[in-house]
Amino acid sequence: MAHFAKVVDEIVKNVIVAEPEFFDTYVDDSPGEWIQTSFNTIGGIHYDPITKEPSSDQNKALRKNFAGIGLTYSREMDAFIPPKPFASWILNETTCLWESPVPYPDADSDERYEWNEENQTWDEI
Repeated sequence: MAHFAKVVDEIVKNVIVAEPEFFDTYVDDSPGEWIQTSFNTIGGIHYDPITKEPSSDQNKALRKNFAGIGLTYSREMDAFIPPKPFASWILNETTCLWESPVPYPDADSDERYEWNEENQTWDEI
């Protein structure tokens, strides 16, 4: 089975699971188009669903990110892009994920942080 996103005016409106052949006979009179997406793709990398490690076959990676309702589909980048979380964040065109203008603090730390848009800092929570 595969996943397909219904895209209308560049916005994902629905996601279904179906065999590709389903669309050979399916009649959809509503506007938009169905575009295949990969459930296990994040940031342009396909992950093995069991081990959660990058798959040995990266040909399974489709359209940078799994489509979800409300995501944007960029035909130019052939990618599904999540909503921009903060005005200051920048789109990484390789992963099609948003990144803060300041790197997240040390990943080895047990501390947790949240983005402070006003100060453009990661504040400990």
